[in-house]
Amino acid sequence: MGFFSSLFGPSAPVISATELSEKLKFGKHPMVIDVRQPEEFRQGHIAGAKLIPLGEIHKRMGELPKGREIICVCASGSRSSSAAKTLLKEGYTVFDMQGGMHAWRHAKLPMQKG
Repeated sequence: MGFFSSLFGPSAPVISATELSEKLKFGKHPMVIDVRQPEEFRQGHIAGAKLIPLGEIHKRMGELPKGREIICVCASGSRSSSAAKTLLKEGYTVFDMQGGMHAWRHAKLPMQKG
């Protein structure tokens, strides 16, 4: 175990925007959790994503299914990494979407507004 892992716990596995898009189309339909702020979410998010701002993760864990893959998403990957690590410690099957919504936009994947 590395120095940072021993201090902060293991990191959640990562998934790319393209891999998530494929999972949503053809896979097990993971639950996508967007951990940005409401105004960021309204500007554009992944269709079907559930908004749970990072600061609310601890108190809203009861809304998340233990038996389903959860993918955490933010703007660039920093907040989603923190959220994914928190959920991983609590026993959830969780992935962090690498690069966040910046990567999603860069891959020209569809977004929903509002």
